[in-house]
Amino acid sequence: MALPASGSRLKKEEFTTHDATVPVSGGIWEIVDLLSADAEYIAYVRGRLLWLRRIAYSLCQDWHRADDLVQTAITRLYVKWRHARQADDLDAYVRVILVRIFLKEQRSGWFSRTRLGASPPEPAPPEAAAYGWDADLSMDLRRALALVPPRQRAALVLRFHCDLSVQQTAAALGCSTGTVKSQTARGLATLRALLEVTPTKEDR
Repeated sequence: MALPASGSRLKKEEFTTHDATVPVSGGIWEIVDLLSADAEYIAYVRGRLLWLRRIAYSLCQDWHRADDLVQTAITRLYVKWRHARQADDLDAYVRVILVRIFLKEQRSGWFSRTRLGASPPEPAPPEAAAYGWDADLSMDLRRALALVPPRQRAALVLRFHCDLSVQQTAAALGCSTGTVKSQTARGLATLRALLEVTPTKEDR
């Protein structure tokens, strides 16, 4: 029996046996499809894991919780993989899963009941110096972001960290574009107050 290389989409015409007279049952095709789907899932998660962790950390500002959020998200993705793999934009599909898990936990109070202590603040990323980022300002911004209400924080992360449009952010949060605009404006106002930043004319 010959199979295509791991990770490729298997097709019936690519599946052969040494004896052409041996019938191949429908159950075999189901197994082949599952093996192919698993390989695609593993390849996708391996390639996007760091990206997911960064988004999760931006949302919760805690590395331990970020890992928990990502684990829950990729588990849910696996359960829905046969449907998810058909999505036009798989990254957007997974990002919605991650953000909604975060918001659901915030509403339920699960994290506040299980959290024993905050993880230390994230150090500046390696590329920070190359871009001339101020490490102290970056740390202050992350600390301030942690104090922004969760839904406003999610809007800020999606709009500015993930660089999504208002319409894309609304789709991810499951709300109207007007709600996104108001949540973003309130979130920015909260950040400015925490950082004592004076808004520019363009921001007003």
